[in-house]
Amino acid sequence: MAAHVRTSAAVGLVLVAALTTGCSAAGAHSGSGTHSESGSTTPPPPASSARVGTGQNTPAPAPTESNPPGDIPDNQVYVVYRPTGGSFTGFTVKVPEGWARTEQGGSTVFTDKLNTVRITAVTASTAPTADSVTKTVVPKLRSQVPKFAAPKVSEVSRHAGRVVRLTYQGDSAKDPVTGKVVRDTFERYAFYKSGHEVDLTLSGPVNADNVDPWRIISNSFAWR
Repeated sequence: MAAHVRTSAAVGLVLVAALTTGCSAAGAHSGSGTHSESGSTTPPPPASSARVGTGQNTPAPAPTESNPPGDIPDNQVYVVYRPTGGSFTGFTVKVPEGWARTEQGGSTVFTDKLNTVRITAVTASTAPTADSVTKTVVPKLRSQVPKFAAPKVSEVSRHAGRVVRLTYQGDSAKDPVTGKVVRDTFERYAFYKSGHEVDLTLSGPVNADNVDPWRIISNSFAWR
């Protein structure tokens, strides 16, 4: 009888040990990691990951401007201006189509955004020269144009013949809406024939690429 009790007790201990070992192994396999054949454990992937490339919260890039501020478009169309009144009407000149036209103190002015074409006809007894423009026109403009600077006088050829060109810089008038002031560059051409002088002044922002448009306009001047 005693031997039977001891045998039963031994069997019970073996069963308990087996159950304990099985639970431990199950716990090892049911953990958060992935058990590989080599016995190493790979961490689980994070519960969530950021969405890349959806673009849902990324601001759209700023639109690219086809022409920087002050640049006259390459496809700008020009029309012939023929004065019908004023002190002298014996000339023509091409101006950009669609620009606003105003009369300002004896001058005809065409404007669009930041660019201006100003045409002034006066009576003159002698033809202007580089020296006369330097001594008379430059001091006058220095007193009229805000922050007048960098004057340069030269004689150049245009289709109408030899003309005196004055280039300089100055501040534009303050915008009545925004209050903004733009630094402008100016080209002033003095054409002369038989007691009549026509001054053609072209202006636009410094660094604007208007070399070709200004040449088109100044080359288009013709006497009639």
